[in-house]
Amino acid sequence: MSVEAVMSDLRALATEATRRGMGRFGIVEPTALGVTMADLQKLAKRLGRDHSLAQALWDTDIYEARMLASLVDDPAQVTLAQMDRWRADFGSWAICDTVCFKLFDQAPDAWGRVAPWCGLNDEFGRRAGFALMASMALHGRPGDYIEGLALIERHATDDRNFVKKAVNWALRAIGGRRDPALKAAALESAERLAASSDKTARWVGKDALRQFTKPKRKIA
Repeated sequence: MSVEAVMSDLRALATEATRRGMGRFGIVEPTALGVTMADLQKLAKRLGRDHSLAQALWDTDIYEARMLASLVDDPAQVTLAQMDRWRADFGSWAICDTVCFKLFDQAPDAWGRVAPWCGLNDEFGRRAGFALMASMALHGRPGDYIEGLALIERHATDDRNFVKKAVNWALRAIGGRRDPALKAAALESAERLAASSDKTARWVGKDALRQFTKPKRKIA
């Protein structure tokens, strides 16, 4: 399907109520049309994987087209250069997390972008590094998660809302891995952060500790 035809479908699915409602979730995207994620997923399923179409959709600069691009792109064809180019366009937590969770974490050598992005100083650039780390941990992708914990502790004092939440997400995701050594290392990181003199680091650590130490529900 051509990018023009897909854009026609997206505009037909858009509603003003959906567009206005995005603000309630902290999604500020000036180019948004107002298409629900459920409708985007249905359209993506119909389209199937199409790397060329994904590139064309991303280049429209339309929020929903870019969300759709992350759902239809072929992760095996995603290059590190593409990851950097798309990452530079992130303007909200929603596009950042969706692209990392649905596409980038499956790309070849994806872990190689974790540390460089965590080292960026713009809010969504750094969030992308930790969102990618969290996504890879949750999906069982290979990576140096001990290095990841070091990055978490290094940047846990960043009090910007979308960064600290991503740092916390990454810590909880690593602590949720089945590897006992990683679980123990994540717990130790959370304990150190919870005892920090910095209030943002304390929040990151204490919130993770609540997950790590809460009692397991018994199934009758």
